Amino acid sequence: MLKLLASATILIVLFYSCSKKPLESFQKEVEIPEFKAVNIKTSIPKSEFRGAWVATIANIDWPSQKGLNSETQKKEFQDIVKHHKKRGINALLVQVRAASDAFYAKSKEPWSEWLMGEQGKGPQPFYDPLEFMIEEAHQEGLEFHAWLNLNRGKHRLAGSVMPNHLIYTKPEWFISYGDYELYNFGLPEVRSYIIDVVMNIVREYDVDGIHFDDYFYPYKVTGLELEDHAAFAKYPNGFRSIEDWRRNNIDLVIKGISDAIKREKSWVSFGISPFGVWRNKSDDPLGSETRGGQPSYDLLFADTRKWAMEGWIDYIAPQIYFPFEHNLVPYGTLTDWWTKNHGKAKLYIGHGVYRVEANSSTKAWKDPNQIPRQLDYNRYSSGVDGSIFYNTNTFIKNNLGLADSIATRYKYPALVPEVNGVAKAIVQAPKRLLLTDIKEGLKLTWANETPKGFKNVVYRFKEGQELNAGDPEHILAITLSSEYVDKTRRSNTAYIYMITAVNRWNKESEPIFIRH
Repeated sequence: MLKLLASATILIVLFYSCSKKPLESFQKEVEIPEFKAVNIKTSIPKSEFRGAWVATIANIDWPSQKGLNSETQKKEFQDIVKHHKKRGINALLVQVRAASDAFYAKSKEPWSEWLMGEQGKGPQPFYDPLEFMIEEAHQEGLEFHAWLNLNRGKHRLAGSVMPNHLIYTKPEWFISYGDYELYNFGLPEVRSYIIDVVMNIVREYDVDGIHFDDYFYPYKVTGLELEDHAAFAKYPNGFRSIEDWRRNNIDLVIKGISDAIKREKSWVSFGISPFGVWRNKSDDPLGSETRGGQPSYDLLFADTRKWAMEGWIDYIAPQIYFPFEHNLVPYGTLTDWWTKNHGKAKLYIGHGVYRVEANSSTKAWKDPNQIPRQLDYNRYSSGVDGSIFYNTNTFIKNNLGLADSIATRYKYPALVPEVNGVAKAIVQAPKRLLLTDIKEGLKLTWANETPKGFKNVVYRFKEGQELNAGDPEHILAITLSSEYVDKTRRSNTAYIYMITAVNRWNKESEPIFIRH
């Protein structure tokens, strides 16, 4: 949060107009309205996580099919970025590890079959998809969170698996469950391996976040038992209950990853999107007034509330893929519960936009206002700091005008909320702000004394307006660039422009001003 300046007298630069040349300038102390950085109550917040999941498994979102050449893959991803940018999205959560495979080059695991159609086969001609996707997202001012599936060694939809894949070279690491091969989290070497996979990405790639979804221990299948009793007998870790032991196994993975990320790159967020129901109140006084069928705690052995309360994760994004009218898990009831139980973690809500369609068998999902109502509910619920939408393909299809409705609620750009434990160091403000009158508009340029990856926020106020950086209506752009062309200014209107820098923890600097 920017600090309130003590004085209303600010050193600014005044300019006289001339065409297509830097405007002549001199410095003078002048009185301008007091600058404020207080968030004001608006229907559109200045700081809000606006994420979209991009699923790669089974080619759900990207690439559109197996075996596309590299240029087509790149073009498809660029189109995804541009579409989401246009709709106001400020973060992409891209699945880069779907089943002990990789959509990135710097990996010990094989290339995913959903890239080129054959596990182990890299893109042709060669490029590193993860490097490319990060760069494309960042160029448009979007954060990039690497989404990894935690538990799968082999997916039920997978084709052939390479002979040197872990399910063959380390078969003792896996449990067969239905059509899946799943990691046995009770083995210390498995937990260490998963942490190493995550940290390889953190070290090698410029990601803004690491993200897991709701797959820990598997969703219960009637008639099937998890065959991990041998691991429990060998490594009980002081537990008598296998259920508590399983929960502790996942705790060890989550805490291990959290600690490792903060040691390596403390600005990288660690977030998890679990099944929406932690526990039902009928089973636990701390639970929600819901009747969810497979609560995370009881059947997935994931104590998601604990991770949030303890601050092991930076954000939690429960998948509340239910309408307000649901008789077992109403949207409002579960959202209200999470606002009181997200602890030290930021709270973002996962929305199931894929369920919105005119032919839905559920009346509530035929309502084009169901998701917009949920967004409005979030904004007026204390503690909700954003939303994430599943999935990208549905979002782009704009069923029932949903993407357009979301875009109206994302009318102004928004900063991503600060990372927990943000560095206390002062963020250096931009310097040497200049204006140039060019054919396309009024060009602002400035100098940054900040490392790579910092963003800049460009504000514009009309002469006489309160200079309040807490009002997102005045944000023209959030950009990595050190220049911006204002193409919408009116020639007969006097403006004050303001630029701030935003560091990797999403902490904003003091501003620099210029009057035109």
